[in-house]
Amino acid sequence: MEKIELTNKKRMLIFVNVVISCIACSMLATALSTALPPIIRDLNISVTTGQWLTSGYSLMMAITMPLTAFLVNRFPTKRLYCTAIIIFIVGLIVCAFSINFPTMMAGRLLQAAGNGMLTSMAQVITLTIFPIEKRGTAMGWYGMSVGAAPIIAPTIAGIMVDLVGWRMIFIASLVIMAISLIYALIVFENVLDNVKKKFDVISFVMSAFAFGGITLGIGNIGNYSLLNIQVILPLILGIIGSILFVYRQMHMDEPFLELRTLSNKEYAVSVIGSMLLYFIMMGSSIVLPLYAQQTLGLSATTSALMMLPGSALSAVISPYAGKIYDKIGIRSLFISGAVGLTISNALMVFINVNMSVWVAAVINVVRNGSITCLMMPLVTWGASTVKKEMTAHATALLTSLRTIAGAIGSAVFVAIMTVVAENSVETYGQNSSMHGVNMTFLAMTVTGVFLILLGIFGTRSRKISNENRK
Repeated sequence: MEKIELTNKKRMLIFVNVVISCIACSMLATALSTALPPIIRDLNISVTTGQWLTSGYSLMMAITMPLTAFLVNRFPTKRLYCTAIIIFIVGLIVCAFSINFPTMMAGRLLQAAGNGMLTSMAQVITLTIFPIEKRGTAMGWYGMSVGAAPIIAPTIAGIMVDLVGWRMIFIASLVIMAISLIYALIVFENVLDNVKKKFDVISFVMSAFAFGGITLGIGNIGNYSLLNIQVILPLILGIIGSILFVYRQMHMDEPFLELRTLSNKEYAVSVIGSMLLYFIMMGSSIVLPLYAQQTLGLSATTSALMMLPGSALSAVISPYAGKIYDKIGIRSLFISGAVGLTISNALMVFINVNMSVWVAAVINVVRNGSITCLMMPLVTWGASTVKKEMTAHATALLTSLRTIAGAIGSAVFVAIMTVVAENSVETYGQNSSMHGVNMTFLAMTVTGVFLILLGIFGTRSRKISNENRK
């Protein structure tokens, strides 16, 4: 089916629809963290079993995102987009009326599949429907919307759980997604080109083992020891799957996921930059609350309030970061964002237990502002450096790899904090936990230096031109 030319009005209607769907998906993903305790209690399951409602969700997301690169090129945009919403809605219905763990788990997996498709499609659609000089701004607004959702979702979920119960979280999301589906049926168009392409089952299975195995193995490090079979087995399967997957894709005329896009230097830089960013970002997002709650002994509410100003700033400045990218390109944003991130991490090396928690809150504002200068502009820049027909593959690959990098960052930095704290008790006594936090941020600072160097030597001063996408 041929895609059609879009008017500015139609373009904005489609964009608003995409944003609404992604906000609902993003809110639900974080809202469950608040609702998990009552769900565990009502379903009469253990905490370990209950954690599968989140780890299983992440696993299915990791499997679905690479698959979407094939789907968006194979099927009409409107049909695929509406199908993803329907899958998500079915998952919501199953969870809302579940009476045991298996049905709840099935619902969560359906939600993850729908979310994985919608998230990947949203970025491809946004990058496709807007002209190249407006993509940064559009992605900035998209980033603001999906970035703001996780900030307010836990609070809203907590209120709903207390007032009307956890099932209402899924019902409220169901109403939003039903409206989004009706909206999509009215305004959506087939905005992406389609090609007849055979589905390679072998590649899909390999990608599932590769992305899913690594994601699951790393995620299990937080619950098990590094040498536990729950960690080792998924990682081994993931690594073997990755090797086989890469080999197969590089020897296929029409690969399931086009890895050859990494031969484009600028795209490769955007991928590496995004991976380093997520490596640091996800690690610090875990370590900061641990610093507030375990080291300083503060409540979860105070910890959340410490993080709130930085998160709010990210949501506010995301559109402006996109506009700046449209005007001056990636180089200045990349370098300034990397420098700001590195400085903020370096400042955290010098905090101590006698300092107010709000010192860390101010530093976190700088950190989040710097991250925002990098996150969506890197995606926009990376997708703009490859040929137009490769946008779906480029976006799916970048998103998948940065997600894995984020999972690795969380595991690595928590491990550093724990090991340093345990081995410095004799020297630092009661402050050993604080020393562990300091050394963890020192490791993040060193990683940030590599990000700065990547920005200096891997980017050019001028924006990418349309010529690269013809």
